[in-house]
Amino acid sequence: MANEMKSGSTLSNQDIPQKRARRQDRNQKHPKFKIYRTRLIPIWLRIVIVLVLLLLASVFGLMIGFGVIGDGNPLDALKWETYQHILDIINGIE
Repeated sequence: MANEMKSGSTLSNQDIPQKRARRQDRNQKHPKFKIYRTRLIPIWLRIVIVLVLLLLASVFGLMIGFGVIGDGNPLDALKWETYQHILDIINGIE
């Protein structure tokens, strides 16, 4: 009788629930259909958010550097005339 159970030719009533339980465990570990997760924030929006945050950090860094460290008006860091003056100094015009 032990040989018959090993070969799988005959099943007792006790073996059937065990096989069903093993089959269900296997199906739970490897689902037939892949479940996709819906993203709360899409990837393209994440990239845009990061770029906007980088721009804001740069602007605030310029204002702090120009106003606090450089003893100037922080809003002057956002004016084009300031950078035109820097470019004139670099090019040797002034």
